[in-house]
Amino acid sequence: MFALIKKVGQTLYRIWFYILVAFPIILFFPFLLVTTLSEKWYPQFFWLARNLWARPILYGMGCPPRVKWEERLKKGKSYMLVANHTSMLDIMLMLHISKNPFVFVGKKELVKIPIFGFFYKRVCIMVDREDTKSRTGVYRRAQRRLNQGLSICIFPEGGVPDDESIILDHFKDGAFKMAIAHKIPVVPMTFIDNKKRFSFTFFSGGPGVTRATVHSFFKTKKFKEENKAELREKVRGIIYHELQRAESS
Repeated sequence: MFALIKKVGQTLYRIWFYILVAFPIILFFPFLLVTTLSEKWYPQFFWLARNLWARPILYGMGCPPRVKWEERLKKGKSYMLVANHTSMLDIMLMLHISKNPFVFVGKKELVKIPIFGFFYKRVCIMVDREDTKSRTGVYRRAQRRLNQGLSICIFPEGGVPDDESIILDHFKDGAFKMAIAHKIPVVPMTFIDNKKRFSFTFFSGGPGVTRATVHSFFKTKKFKEENKAELREKVRGIIYHELQRAESS
């Protein structure tokens, strides 16, 4: 009986999440739409997404964020934001952490999500990981956004592993190659609790504090493209160590 009650509760928790995702988009649809009509209005779209969408979802799910800062983001500066990826809450938590407007680079399949996909297609940099031409085009679009003073966010695992026992999957090169090419700092972040709060397994999750650590930044001015693997593994090592530390505490 207890197992059945738990599954019912987890099902309702999932349904409530999708209500929280959809309701602000529907409520503020005209304002969101207007701010996507021109790239110069993206900071206004970002403000709406951060304050009227991401934060209500986190708090509405009973997952108040608690962020530990080793180094602070500076207003008006561009960064490459990277973090582990285990949950749909990762998007909301990243928006909560960064006041600096940034653009997500993500897989094109997310366009298929009702309502969310409509705006995702309009404001994010989409990539087809199986298409070399698509991957090359990402760099060109990212350059344009960086020239506008924005930051870029990439989850370098390139997806969520089917095996949830994997603490941290291997990182792909894209984020680090791009950061070196554009000489912007890499900001490693560890999202500690999102898998526990709302993983991609249907019957799982529940409310509670969701912690994040923003680690010290990696400056890339002295790095060259051939150093991207070294940078990638250093960043991955920091996130992996933080996840292990949190798991054992």
